Amino acid sequence: MLAPARYLPVLNTGRWFAQLPAEFSQALLRMARVRQLASGEVLFLRDSPPCGLYAVVSGSIRISGQSGRGDDAREALLVLLPPPQWFGEITVFDGATRTHRAHAAEPSTLLQVPQAELRAWLHEHPQHWRELALLMADKLRLAFQTMEEQTVLSAPLRLARRLVVMAEGYGVQGGKGGTRRVLAVTQQELALMIGISRQTTNEILKGMEARGIVRVQRGGMEIVNLAGLRSMSQ
Repeated sequence: MLAPARYLPVLNTGRWFAQLPAEFSQALLRMARVRQLASGEVLFLRDSPPCGLYAVVSGSIRISGQSGRGDDAREALLVLLPPPQWFGEITVFDGATRTHRAHAAEPSTLLQVPQAELRAWLHEHPQHWRELALLMADKLRLAFQTMEEQTVLSAPLRLARRLVVMAEGYGVQGGKGGTRRVLAVTQQELALMIGISRQTTNEILKGMEARGIVRVQRGGMEIVNLAGLRSMSQ
Protein backbone atom coordinates (compact mmCIF):
# COMPACT_ATOMS: atom_id res chain seq x y z
CA MET A 1 0.00 0.00 0.00
CA LEU A 2 1.30 3.44 -0.92
CA ALA A 3 2.03 5.78 1.99
CA PRO A 4 0.43 9.26 1.78
CA ALA A 5 3.68 10.86 3.01
CA ARG A 6 5.41 10.00 -0.27
CA TYR A 7 3.29 12.70 -1.92
CA LEU A 8 4.48 15.43 0.45
CA PRO A 9 6.71 17.10 -2.21
CA VAL A 10 3.67 17.49 -4.48
CA LEU A 11 1.44 18.76 -1.68
CA ASN A 12 4.03 21.32 -0.62
CA THR A 13 3.90 22.99 -4.03
CA GLY A 14 0.40 24.12 -3.07
CA ARG A 15 0.04 27.40 -1.20
CA TRP A 16 -2.74 26.21 1.14
CA PHE A 17 -1.05 23.03 2.35
CA ALA A 18 2.43 24.56 2.54
CA GLN A 19 1.17 27.29 4.88
CA LEU A 20 -0.74 25.01 7.23
CA PRO A 21 0.40 24.72 10.86
CA ALA A 22 2.48 21.56 11.20
CA GLU A 23 -0.05 20.04 13.60
CA PHE A 24 -2.78 20.19 10.93
CA SER A 25 -0.70 19.15 7.90
CA GLN A 26 0.74 16.16 9.77
CA ALA A 27 -2.73 15.14 10.94
CA LEU A 28 -4.06 15.26 7.37
CA LEU A 29 -1.29 12.93 6.23
CA ARG A 30 -1.91 10.53 9.12
CA MET A 31 -5.61 10.31 8.33
CA ALA A 32 -5.23 10.17 4.53
CA ARG A 33 -5.85 7.12 2.34
CA VAL A 34 -4.43 6.77 -1.17
CA ARG A 35 -7.08 6.40 -3.89
CA GLN A 36 -6.25 5.52 -7.49
CA LEU A 37 -8.81 6.06 -10.25
CA ALA A 38 -8.85 4.90 -13.86
CA SER A 39 -9.68 7.41 -16.58
CA GLY A 40 -13.42 8.12 -16.45
CA GLU A 41 -13.93 6.45 -13.07
CA VAL A 42 -16.41 8.23 -10.82
CA LEU A 43 -15.22 9.53 -7.46
CA PHE A 44 -18.63 10.73 -6.31
CA LEU A 45 -21.92 11.88 -7.82
CA ARG A 46 -24.14 14.88 -7.14
CA ASP A 47 -26.23 14.21 -4.01
CA SER A 48 -23.82 11.51 -2.81
CA PRO A 49 -23.26 11.48 0.97
CA PRO A 50 -20.17 13.33 2.26
CA CYS A 51 -17.00 11.27 2.08
CA GLY A 52 -14.29 13.65 3.23
CA LEU A 53 -11.58 15.91 1.88
CA TYR A 54 -9.47 15.08 -1.18
CA ALA A 55 -6.14 16.15 -2.67
CA VAL A 56 -5.12 15.50 -6.28
CA VAL A 57 -1.52 14.28 -6.38
CA SER A 58 -1.40 13.04 -9.99
CA GLY A 59 -3.69 13.19 -13.02
CA SER A 60 -6.74 15.46 -12.91
CA ILE A 61 -10.30 15.42 -11.62
CA ARG A 62 -13.26 16.72 -13.61
CA ILE A 63 -15.91 18.57 -11.57
CA SER A 64 -19.19 18.94 -13.44
CA GLY A 65 -22.92 19.42 -13.17
CA GLN A 66 -25.80 18.91 -15.56
CA SER A 67 -28.42 21.13 -17.10
CA GLY A 68 -31.68 19.81 -18.56
CA ARG A 69 -33.15 16.34 -18.36
CA GLY A 70 -33.24 13.18 -20.45
CA ASP A 71 -32.14 13.60 -24.07
CA ASP A 72 -31.79 17.37 -23.53
CA ALA A 73 -29.31 16.99 -20.70
CA ARG A 74 -26.01 18.82 -21.14
CA GLU A 75 -22.87 18.63 -19.05
CA ALA A 76 -21.83 21.81 -17.29
CA LEU A 77 -18.09 21.40 -16.82
CA LEU A 78 -16.93 23.67 -14.00
CA VAL A 79 -13.26 22.90 -13.61
CA LEU A 80 -10.46 20.40 -14.16
CA LEU A 81 -8.49 20.01 -10.94
CA PRO A 82 -4.77 19.22 -11.32
CA PRO A 83 -2.24 18.55 -8.54
CA PRO A 84 -1.95 19.83 -5.82
CA GLN A 85 -5.62 20.84 -5.60
CA TRP A 86 -7.62 20.07 -2.46
CA PHE A 87 -11.40 19.80 -2.76
CA GLY A 88 -14.50 18.52 -0.99
CA GLU A 89 -14.33 20.89 1.95
CA ILE A 90 -17.94 22.15 1.65
CA THR A 91 -19.44 18.89 2.88
CA VAL A 92 -16.91 18.71 5.69
CA PHE A 93 -18.46 21.93 7.00
CA ASP A 94 -22.17 21.29 6.50
CA GLY A 95 -22.40 17.48 6.36
CA ALA A 96 -24.79 17.76 3.40
CA THR A 97 -24.64 15.86 0.10
CA ARG A 98 -22.24 16.57 -2.74
CA THR A 99 -23.08 19.55 -4.93
CA HIS A 100 -21.50 18.22 -8.15
CA ARG A 101 -20.12 15.15 -9.88
CA ALA A 102 -16.41 14.28 -9.74
CA HIS A 103 -14.60 11.76 -11.91
CA ALA A 104 -11.10 11.17 -13.21
CA ALA A 105 -10.31 12.97 -16.45
CA GLU A 106 -7.27 10.67 -16.80
CA PRO A 107 -5.62 8.03 -14.60
CA SER A 108 -5.34 9.84 -11.28
CA THR A 109 -4.10 9.42 -7.73
CA LEU A 110 -5.81 11.14 -4.80
CA LEU A 111 -5.43 11.38 -1.07
CA GLN A 112 -8.74 10.98 0.76
CA VAL A 113 -9.12 12.23 4.33
CA PRO A 114 -12.28 10.43 5.55
CA GLN A 115 -15.18 12.59 6.71
CA ALA A 116 -15.74 11.10 10.16
CA GLU A 117 -12.06 11.06 11.10
CA LEU A 118 -11.47 14.60 9.92
CA ARG A 119 -14.49 16.04 11.72
CA ALA A 120 -13.58 14.16 14.90
CA TRP A 121 -10.03 15.55 14.77
CA LEU A 122 -11.31 19.09 14.15
CA HIS A 123 -13.72 18.72 17.07
CA GLU A 124 -10.69 18.08 19.29
CA HIS A 125 -8.64 20.84 17.59
CA PRO A 126 -11.26 23.50 16.77
CA GLN A 127 -8.66 26.22 16.12
CA HIS A 128 -7.89 24.55 12.78
CA TRP A 129 -11.36 25.02 11.33
CA ARG A 130 -10.05 28.41 10.24
CA GLU A 131 -7.48 26.82 7.91
CA LEU A 132 -10.20 24.75 6.27
CA ALA A 133 -12.33 27.89 5.94
CA LEU A 134 -9.48 29.60 4.08
CA LEU A 135 -9.48 26.76 1.55
CA MET A 136 -13.19 27.32 0.96
CA ALA A 137 -12.71 31.09 0.77
CA ASP A 138 -10.22 30.64 -2.07
CA LYS A 139 -12.82 28.65 -4.02
CA LEU A 140 -15.49 31.28 -3.33
CA ARG A 141 -13.28 34.07 -4.66
CA LEU A 142 -12.66 32.12 -7.86
CA ALA A 143 -16.38 31.36 -8.22
CA PHE A 144 -17.33 35.04 -7.89
CA GLN A 145 -14.64 36.00 -10.40
CA THR A 146 -15.90 33.40 -12.88
CA MET A 147 -19.52 34.56 -12.49
CA GLU A 148 -18.50 38.14 -13.19
CA GLU A 149 -16.46 37.17 -16.24
CA GLN A 150 -19.34 35.13 -17.70
CA THR A 151 -21.54 38.22 -17.48
CA VAL A 152 -19.33 41.06 -18.70
CA LEU A 153 -16.38 39.72 -20.72
CA SER A 154 -16.12 38.75 -24.37
CA ALA A 155 -15.40 35.14 -25.32
CA PRO A 156 -11.72 35.79 -26.24
CA LEU A 157 -11.11 37.49 -22.89
CA ARG A 158 -12.83 34.71 -20.96
CA LEU A 159 -10.78 32.07 -22.76
CA ALA A 160 -7.49 33.92 -22.22
CA ARG A 161 -8.25 34.40 -18.51
CA ARG A 162 -9.21 30.76 -18.03
CA LEU A 163 -5.95 29.61 -19.62
CA VAL A 164 -3.96 31.97 -17.38
CA VAL A 165 -5.79 30.71 -14.29
CA MET A 166 -5.16 27.09 -15.30
CA ALA A 167 -1.47 27.79 -15.97
CA GLU A 168 -1.21 29.33 -12.51
CA GLY A 169 -2.90 26.32 -10.89
CA TYR A 170 -6.17 28.10 -10.08
CA GLY A 171 -4.30 30.26 -7.60
CA VAL A 172 -3.18 27.36 -5.40
CA GLN A 173 0.44 27.12 -6.53
CA GLY A 174 3.04 28.08 -3.97
CA GLY A 175 6.35 29.70 -4.73
CA LYS A 176 7.92 26.32 -5.53
CA GLY A 177 5.24 25.31 -8.00
CA GLY A 178 5.80 27.80 -10.79
CA THR A 179 3.36 27.67 -13.67
CA ARG A 180 2.10 24.98 -16.01
CA ARG A 181 3.00 25.44 -19.66
CA VAL A 182 1.36 22.23 -20.94
CA LEU A 183 -2.34 21.94 -20.11
CA ALA A 184 -4.18 18.63 -20.43
CA VAL A 185 -7.45 20.20 -21.57
CA THR A 186 -9.30 19.75 -24.86
CA GLN A 187 -11.01 22.45 -26.89
CA GLN A 188 -14.39 20.92 -26.02
CA GLU A 189 -13.57 21.06 -22.30
CA LEU A 190 -12.50 24.70 -22.55
CA ALA A 191 -15.72 25.50 -24.40
CA LEU A 192 -17.82 23.86 -21.69
CA MET A 193 -15.96 25.63 -18.89
CA ILE A 194 -16.49 29.15 -20.23
CA GLY A 195 -19.88 28.64 -21.88
CA ILE A 196 -19.10 29.04 -25.59
CA SER A 197 -19.23 26.73 -28.60
CA ARG A 198 -16.35 24.48 -29.60
CA GLN A 199 -16.25 26.26 -32.98
CA THR A 200 -15.78 29.63 -31.30
CA THR A 201 -13.11 28.16 -29.03
CA ASN A 202 -11.28 26.77 -32.05
CA GLU A 203 -11.36 30.13 -33.83
CA ILE A 204 -9.98 31.97 -30.78
CA LEU A 205 -7.21 29.41 -30.28
CA LYS A 206 -6.23 29.63 -33.96
CA GLY A 207 -5.81 33.37 -33.50
CA MET A 208 -3.67 32.76 -30.42
CA GLU A 209 -1.56 30.25 -32.34
CA ALA A 210 -1.01 32.74 -35.16
CA ARG A 211 0.30 35.23 -32.58
CA GLY A 212 2.64 32.68 -31.03
CA ILE A 213 0.73 32.59 -27.73
CA VAL A 214 -0.29 28.92 -27.61
CA ARG A 215 0.36 25.72 -29.53
CA VAL A 216 -2.66 23.41 -29.81
CA GLN A 217 -1.80 19.72 -29.40
CA ARG A 218 -3.79 16.53 -29.46
CA GLY A 219 -5.70 16.37 -26.18
CA GLY A 220 -4.23 19.60 -24.81
CA MET A 221 -2.18 22.68 -25.52
CA GLU A 222 1.12 24.33 -24.71
CA ILE A 223 1.35 27.92 -23.58
CA VAL A 224 4.26 29.28 -25.58
CA ASN A 225 4.11 32.91 -24.42
CA LEU A 226 2.62 33.25 -20.93
CA ALA A 227 3.38 36.97 -20.73
CA GLY A 228 1.56 37.48 -24.02
CA LEU A 229 -1.38 35.42 -22.77
CA ARG A 230 -1.56 37.49 -19.58
CA SER A 231 -1.56 40.64 -21.73
CA MET A 232 -4.47 39.27 -23.79
CA SER A 233 -6.43 38.58 -20.59
CA GLN A 234 -6.33 42.21 -19.39
